[in-house]
Amino acid sequence: MVFEIDAGEKVGELVARHWGLARLFEEEGIDYCCGGRESLRHACEERGIDIKKFLHRVEKLNEGGTSEKKFSTLTELIDHIMSTHHVFLRSELPLLNNLTLKVLTAHGDKDPRFLVLRETFLELSEDLTQHMLKEEQILFPMIREMEESKSVGEFHYGSIACPIRQMETEHDQAGSALCDLRELTDEYLVPDCACNTHKAMLASLANLEKDLHQHIHKENNILFPRAIRLASEMGI
Repeated sequence: MVFEIDAGEKVGELVARHWGLARLFEEEGIDYCCGGRESLRHACEERGIDIKKFLHRVEKLNEGGTSEKKFSTLTELIDHIMSTHHVFLRSELPLLNNLTLKVLTAHGDKDPRFLVLRETFLELSEDLTQHMLKEEQILFPMIREMEESKSVGEFHYGSIACPIRQMETEHDQAGSALCDLRELTDEYLVPDCACNTHKAMLASLANLEKDLHQHIHKENNILFPRAIRLASEMGI
């Protein structure tokens, strides 16, 4: 896969076309999910990244090659999101609930940030749980039916833009919570005195952030634009 990119393109659209760029953006701290609407040039300028050197690294990726998953239908992409990212969250959130509680109980008297971290995580966990239910019970069935409908008359829902906007708003809120968690943990830095539970919590939080970045990117920059485009083509 050859990356042909323009520094003026939006980072979310770049990753939507070239999934191999996601890892490079992660390494540089470039937000390609919630912040995917900003241009690559602006993203690099904000973070003090030399755009020429960054593009050179992209060329290196071209030389090494990469693989990316293509989804021919919206239903296929929805199935992937649910079986990959929703399953991950339903497994990881209970684990992190236990870890954050244990770390707070054991070390909260030494570092008040553990209480704030626990509260931030609990709010994020509840929001994500409700968010997944709304997607699975409302938005995703709407998109599936729209794609399967052979005519507008067979599509029994209203406008799809409103629930998509709501999901995007909730994605932004999740992205903000992730930033707070990263700041509270000094970017998941493991202190020399950290116990095994503390280390496990930090590793799990880092995994949660990485998965949510990919999860939100696939929805904000691939699924939602394709669904809105399809609705427009159908005159819905």
